[in-house]
Amino acid sequence: MVEQSLLLTDLYQLSMLEAYAAHGMAETAVFELFVRKLPPNRGFLVAAGLEQAVQFLESMRFTPDECAWLRDSRLVSPAFAGTLHDLRFTGDVEAMPEGTVFFPNEPILRVTAPLAQAQLAESRLINLLHFQTVIASKAARMVLAAPGKQLLDFGLRRAHGAEAALLTARASYLMGFAGTATVLANRVFGIPVFGTMAHSFIQAHDDEATAFERFARVRPQALTLLIDTYDTERGAAIVCALAPRLAAAGITIGAVRLDSGDLGRHARAVRAILDAAGLRGIRIFASGGLDEHGIQALCRDGAPIDGFGIGTSLAAAADAPVLDCAYKLQEYAGRPKRKLSEGKATWPGRKQVHRRYHDDGSIVADVVALADEPMPGEPLLQPIMRGGRRVVQLPTVHQARAHAASGLAHLPKALKRLEPEAIPVQLSHGIRHLAAGLDAALDTAPGRKPPS
Repeated sequence: MVEQSLLLTDLYQLSMLEAYAAHGMAETAVFELFVRKLPPNRGFLVAAGLEQAVQFLESMRFTPDECAWLRDSRLVSPAFAGTLHDLRFTGDVEAMPEGTVFFPNEPILRVTAPLAQAQLAESRLINLLHFQTVIASKAARMVLAAPGKQLLDFGLRRAHGAEAALLTARASYLMGFAGTATVLANRVFGIPVFGTMAHSFIQAHDDEATAFERFARVRPQALTLLIDTYDTERGAAIVCALAPRLAAAGITIGAVRLDSGDLGRHARAVRAILDAAGLRGIRIFASGGLDEHGIQALCRDGAPIDGFGIGTSLAAAADAPVLDCAYKLQEYAGRPKRKLSEGKATWPGRKQVHRRYHDDGSIVADVVALADEPMPGEPLLQPIMRGGRRVVQLPTVHQARAHAASGLAHLPKALKRLEPEAIPVQLSHGIRHLAAGLDAALDTAPGRKPPS
């Protein structure tokens, strides 16, 4: 993970903090993080990244060196820079648990804190929650497209930086991937790691048989051999000839990997070759430019593929790499606030999301209501921090997997398809009434030009 520096922020956050301080604006503010609309080809999103967000808030402080640098840089006044060493997060947080399915305009996190603290948290909170939510939502589609198949994250080399690679492994594992090829994810998060070999290993040898056998004798555990460097079916035949000799040494070939060409056609041919040699226990694993649509097509066609390694389309969320994600002020000094910017208006007040279910456990609809507005259904935002300290023990990523799996299982059938479709999200009477009152007051405020 990158260093948790408060200088990893937007300059305007520091500029606003200095202005707040100059005018004594230190009352309690309420900010909520939400997504305005779904990207194309998405029927839902999945909240992820809460653990890293809470860790950030707990460690939110400027070091003496950073305060000195700000003073010397003149990005803020020297006097204001001298006050920043005392800044800590002392506020409250409510959030949806990681792995929770959510929909547009539903807050997934609410921060209630003195204005400067809540404001300064914005940039990094969006950075952390947005990215893992993007990846988790992409991974969820892949899990739904390939029920019962082993999915692995192969995205390190195509991820946009080191932190992104590590958090891709985390977010995809949260959603049901079996593991990752990224070694550091095992050390940091305890996520299972998997690996095969590169084509360069095969090419470095004079022939495939020698390459396979040398690799097998050095790395016999969970042995997977890459067989498409030259000719896929010929590679499968070499595996068949090698298997008895390895078996005599107590080495079992667990799988072969296909990484190119028509994966469905090659998988059928390889399966036939292996079965004819009595090697029905060897699994077939596929990789190479796959996304959820390609995976689903292979599964629907009955291709005898047991698992998939997914890189670019996962780590870069290639078809929907960004969300229209916002962190907006909803209340200040006890008064509700509403933004009316064209195309970016917000609903005022601190809110709760209530979810109703069918008898079979599938989602019926969500209602976004004011936090103190009585409403049937399961409240999704839960207390996480009070006074800057955790009031619950956050689940590990291993524990959160179960919640994520349950969320996917309870999706309506229409949302389990890859074609876009959205669950009904309703706004309560209380929110609409509050918004109408604020709009009316704004229209009659002194200096406000009446609408034409």
